[in-house]
Amino acid sequence: MRKYQSGFTLVEIAIVLVIIGLLLGGVLKGQELINSAKIKNVINDFTSTSAAIYGYQDRYKTLPGDDTGTARWPASTGFPAGLVGNGNSIIDNAGAACAFTSNSGNTNECYSIWVDLRQAGFITGALTSGPPQNAYGGILGVQNGNDALQTGGVAGTGFKGPIICETNIPDKAAIAIDNQLDDGNPQTGSVRSLLQADAVTPAAVSGVAASANYLETSTNYYTVCKAQ
Repeated sequence: MRKYQSGFTLVEIAIVLVIIGLLLGGVLKGQELINSAKIKNVINDFTSTSAAIYGYQDRYKTLPGDDTGTARWPASTGFPAGLVGNGNSIIDNAGAACAFTSNSGNTNECYSIWVDLRQAGFITGALTSGPPQNAYGGILGVQNGNDALQTGGVAGTGFKGPIICETNIPDKAAIAIDNQLDDGNPQTGSVRSLLQADAVTPAAVSGVAASANYLETSTNYYTVCKAQ
């Protein structure tokens, strides 16, 4: 009796390949949707933080964090002691790098700005929770912009006045954000970016090097800053 070897027909193989292709396409499309959502989230962070700062200024006629009148908050609300600004119209830490930490003992204005905004009801969160995280797990921070970005000589953005920065932004996302909000150039316009020394979330908007162009290597991370 003749024996026949069982196997897949060309039609069956073609069907399997089509199914695999559809699955891979769905995965890739899903990843793209997630990336797009994260980019929109970062852009919304810039917009909502700027709106909160303007709202605070309109109500109290001073910058949050720099506010010298925060004694207005009742002690019973849990306002951390020592978080009173110096009233010099900038968000600073005595010219040093702003330490964006979440410990309640931190008294620099880069930290206390979030306490003021939360206390006034412009953003949500516990008073001592520190700066928010962005969609990439980096820091959403506000500080004064100057030629050294308050890092004692490390290359900066050249901005003056309050700037809003977000760290740990992947290169592709940084490019998309700059193109959507500005001119796509990391050194000019209202959005400027700094190439991070590594992919580790920095404890401050510092430790970065100036970049003439965005370097899309899929391994670079940027600190993206926007003028407030």
